[in-house]
Amino acid sequence: MARLGAFQFLPADDDAVPFLGRLRQERGTAEQVPPAEASGDEWERLLIGDGQEIRQVRHIIRLVAGRRSTVLVTGETGTGKELAARSLHLASQRKRGPWVAVNCSALPENLLEAELFGHVKGAFTGAIQNRVGRFEEAQGGTLFLDEIGDLALGLQAKLLRVVQERELQRLGSSETIRLSVRLVAATNCDLARRVEQGRFREDLYYRLNVVPIQMPPLRQRREDIPRLAAHFVQKICSFEGMALKTLAPPAAQRLAQLSWPGNVRQLENAVEMAVALSGNRELLDIGDFPLPTPVCPAIPISGAGPLVSVPDNGMDYEQTLALIERSILEQALQKTGGNKKAAADMLGLKRTTLSAKVRSLEPAVGLN
Repeated sequence: MARLGAFQFLPADDDAVPFLGRLRQERGTAEQVPPAEASGDEWERLLIGDGQEIRQVRHIIRLVAGRRSTVLVTGETGTGKELAARSLHLASQRKRGPWVAVNCSALPENLLEAELFGHVKGAFTGAIQNRVGRFEEAQGGTLFLDEIGDLALGLQAKLLRVVQERELQRLGSSETIRLSVRLVAATNCDLARRVEQGRFREDLYYRLNVVPIQMPPLRQRREDIPRLAAHFVQKICSFEGMALKTLAPPAAQRLAQLSWPGNVRQLENAVEMAVALSGNRELLDIGDFPLPTPVCPAIPISGAGPLVSVPDNGMDYEQTLALIERSILEQALQKTGGNKKAAADMLGLKRTTLSAKVRSLEPAVGLN
């Protein structure tokens, strides 16, 4: 009967009034909470949404949770790669073990090596005592290596040995330490392309990419945006200790129409701003959200006419090219929320090249 939707059996001689009141209250509460938070395992509640893309992510996690296979999570900035890695940890038998996260782009190579593998006293200048590395800290649990694509080549070779042999040696020590760690790596760059460019070891790439999980951008899961926005409203109000606000249906529909280049992270920031600026109002309308506005109309890629028309009285060639380049750079930076690295990846440029172009255009066209 429960599978058919029965709420509770009520004996014939019981008073139905209190029961119906409780039923109405509990049903009202359930309608305010997104279904993904109202039921399911703990790890499933982290991945909010019912679209095909997010269901596929949950399906892969269910299949590999009980395995020891290394997992590579890819996706654009802000798509929730670390959230997927945490879900995998919580879905596995290692959930009672430690969860250890390391950002591979946050430390220089020499410090990151000691951070990952540990060291013994006197291994290098400043090593005044033995130190356990992050791999050892994650024994019996999961080690999450974020931004793995930024790992230096020299350190890639050392990581490869640890991944292959499931053992390591601390810096300055000959003692071999066996590991029991589930490794999950993540990146927002195209590792296969970096392999072709000689910036990432091919053997390490295949060792990490045993089970791939692709986190979809928010523009590919628009049906999940209203639920995600409602979840963030509830989360932020709870965190701030304020009365729960409600997202107006027209606002939810409008949010679902936007592209959200910064993905879930950008959506959460927009909701936080809306909650903060709405004051004491309980209803969040579309005017409370910082909606993006286009910098300029998109230039058509194909068509019968030329991309740029040359007037009969001529034109300033250099200034026109600068204006076109400025428009492209501004659009890329806007789509990535000002993240120059992400904007450079979007345009197929190096970050240093993009920064140089921005600097060169500033005096000519006033690029901010």
